[in-house]
Amino acid sequence: MQIGSYEVFTVQTGFVSLDGGAMFGVVPKTLWSRTNPADEFNRIQLALRTLIVKSSDRLIIVDAGVGTKMNEKLRKIYNTDHSEHNLEQGLARHGITFDQVTDVIITHLHFDHVGGATFIDNGELKPTFPNAKYYVQGEQWYWATNPSEKDRASFMPENFMPLKEAGQLVELDGPKELLPGVEVLVMYGHTQGMQLPKISDGKTTLLYCADLIPTASHIPLPYIMAYDNNPLITLQEKKRLLPRAVEENWILVFEHDPFRAAGRAVQTEKGFRLGEEILL
Repeated sequence: MQIGSYEVFTVQTGFVSLDGGAMFGVVPKTLWSRTNPADEFNRIQLALRTLIVKSSDRLIIVDAGVGTKMNEKLRKIYNTDHSEHNLEQGLARHGITFDQVTDVIITHLHFDHVGGATFIDNGELKPTFPNAKYYVQGEQWYWATNPSEKDRASFMPENFMPLKEAGQLVELDGPKELLPGVEVLVMYGHTQGMQLPKISDGKTTLLYCADLIPTASHIPLPYIMAYDNNPLITLQEKKRLLPRAVEENWILVFEHDPFRAAGRAVQTEKGFRLGEEILL
C-alpha cells in the first residue's frame, strides 16, 4: 500500500498465546470464543505483526515481536511459535536486512512488542537493528523501569536496557510528528505512554492500534483487556478515536489478530465493529 511517499506493509513475526479471559476482560467466554477459540489452557493464539513504513531514505519498523531469546519456561507459558514466521525471515521476504532499518517505533515496552528489539550475540545482549534509532515515550520508559506489581511481569529489562546502553534509545515527550506524514498518538489506558503510529497523506490514513485494539474482535467498546492498567481510560480513548476512524475511513492495523492484518471500523445500531477487511 502506498501512503504519500511511503510504502506501507505488515510482516508477521510469530505467535504467542495468552489467557482468553484476560484478553477480553468482562466479556464472557461464550461471546469471545466465537471469534477466538481457546486451547485446553484457556489461551488464545495471538499474532506478532510488525508494520513497515518505507521511503526512499527511511526504513521504519513499528514493534519487533517477542523475539527468540526467551528461556524454555517462558516459551511454554506463552506458547511462543516461530515455526513459520520470525522477524528476520519476515523482513528477508521483502529484501530487508537488520542493518538497513533506520528507525524503530516501539509502541510500549511489554515483552511481546519489544522482545525482538535485542538479541544475544556470544552471550552479550545487543540491539537487533544496529543503525537504527529506537523511539519510545519517556513516560513509558519511566513506567517500564518502575513498574507496578500488577504489570511487572510484562516488562523484561533484557528487551530494552541494551537500547539505552548502546545510545540508540530516543525518549519522546508526548504526541508529535516524527517524520513528514508519520506521527504518534499517546494513550494511557493499557499502560502509561503507549504510542500509536499514524501515517497519513491527507487522503489515506492508517493507524497501528497496538494494544488499544489488539484484534478486530476488540473494536466494540466494552471489549477491553484485563491486562489494561486503566480500563476506563481505554474506554475513553476508544470512544474518542473510533468515531473519527469511521468518519475519516481510517485503516486500522491489528497487531495481535491471528486472522486478519487490517480493516476499517463501522458504526451500527449495536455499536462499533469491523467492516471491511484489508490485506496489508
